[in-house]
Amino acid sequence: MTKQITQLLHRWQQGDMDAREHLFEALYSDLMQIARQRLSSHTGGTLQPAALVNESLIRLLGAEADYKDRTHFVAIAALKMRSVLVDHLRARAADKRGGNAEQLTLSHAGEMAGDSSIGYDVMALHQALNKLGEMEPRAASTIELTYFGGMSREEIALVLDVSLPTVDRDLRFARAWLNRYLR
Repeated sequence: MTKQITQLLHRWQQGDMDAREHLFEALYSDLMQIARQRLSSHTGGTLQPAALVNESLIRLLGAEADYKDRTHFVAIAALKMRSVLVDHLRARAADKRGGNAEQLTLSHAGEMAGDSSIGYDVMALHQALNKLGEMEPRAASTIELTYFGGMSREEIALVLDVSLPTVDRDLRFARAWLNRYLR
């Protein structure tokens, strides 16, 4: 299946719209699982997983990316989901009803590091990740792919083209830096 996904990606990049449709059908359930994981308790039920997936796919259509394989595509889709979620929460916070800031946990990243999860304001986390990305882009990408992408250490190593120990170091560093920055 992975080889078929890669072939569909390459055909789509060469302009085959049928390949794009087959690709989206093949990966939709994986993307829905990531969306459900991200939305489990963070948006008060106002953003549904299907809407998150659909909006992220629309944003993917406008992006010029050279997708290497399934893992790379799903990683980029997960980052688009992060951007959709942040935009949604910004809109809610600016709403006349005075939407409250939402809390996120770095539970998946915490499991990787062996620590308990910590809750953060979504907007503060977004700003912190952007700041971390300016200083240490790979560490920021590692945390994003772990948390927002729900990717395993092995998948992250493949996408970032680094070793597993490097992924582990980046996760430890990013998590510690975020803890310090967000306190």
